Amino acid sequence: MESSAGEITQLLLQWQQGSPKAFEELIPVVYPHLRRIAASYVRGAGEPGGLQATALVHELYLRLVNQKKADWNDHAHFYAFSAKVMRMILIDHARGRLSQKRGGTAQHVPLNDQIPWVEIGNESMLDLNTALEELKELDPPKVQLVELRYFLGCTIEEAAEVMGISVATANRDLKFVRSWLFERIEASKNNATKKP
Repeated sequence: MESSAGEITQLLLQWQQGSPKAFEELIPVVYPHLRRIAASYVRGAGEPGGLQATALVHELYLRLVNQKKADWNDHAHFYAFSAKVMRMILIDHARGRLSQKRGGTAQHVPLNDQIPWVEIGNESMLDLNTALEELKELDPPKVQLVELRYFLGCTIEEAAEVMGISVATANRDLKFVRSWLFERIEASKNNATKKP
């Protein structure tokens, strides 16, 4: 993350203390990183009316600015929260698209190359959300790791740093979670096709 962690943390603390100016200064500092992440989610989607990277970041901005009480401990906490919000925006977008049109000729774009069975704007995003909610009941830190890595676009090193774990542990946990999510999502698909 290109900006100074100390600069971001300082702005977050000022925002937490009620300074709206701090939020205005924070956004340009974090925007390039968030915009790159959003662009990676929507690249190649290219369908008319599809979610655009700028729109995704702006929706994140609106949700952040509407936070009644910004309770940020540091830059890591802010990015973890941003990852959760981005996940919810993508889930909402998938629900909206599915309510308008099922299947069809829509181009399929994976959320991340490491979890290619989950596609943006597809029913698999909803299945992923359900699986993550189930995993959250069992192991919340693993869900946070998934959000940081696949929704916020952190490198494995950045995600490990935010989580306060070693890179080896992060790699091991992500390997486990990918397998676990694949099994849950495939089981969900199989159950859906068996229903009359």
